[in-house]
Amino acid sequence: MIFKIKLIKLFQSKLKLFKLKKLKIRMPQKYYSKLQTPSLTEEEIKEKYEEIQDEMKEVLKWKKEEETKLKDVKASPQKKAAVNRALKKIARRIDTVNGQTIYWKMRMAGESHFKASLEKNEYWARCNERNNSK
Repeated sequence: MIFKIKLIKLFQSKLKLFKLKKLKIRMPQKYYSKLQTPSLTEEEIKEKYEEIQDEMKEVLKWKKEEETKLKDVKASPQKKAAVNRALKKIARRIDTVNGQTIYWKMRMAGESHFKASLEKNEYWARCNERNNSK
């Protein structure tokens, strides 16, 4: 009787191992068998870099508009508070665009997506540390 129980438990454990091995073999095929998106061409990378430069110009223009509103003598305290909130958003947006600029500069220089992404994330981490320390 005890022998039968041990034999059944052994069989169940072997069956579980077999199922696990079977799952492990299928998982990479399930997720990685399809082609990933194709790599960007140099022209596309340059185009993305130019888009980021244009976006930076728009953000700086927005910043100038808000600063002129802040300097307005006739502005009410509510309006000045709204401008201060907008300036915080602008600073965050500038950091984001700078991170994207770093990424696309590195991609134009021929670096891989992985290295450029790491550099961009390190830049954003420095920005977050700076913002959190204030």
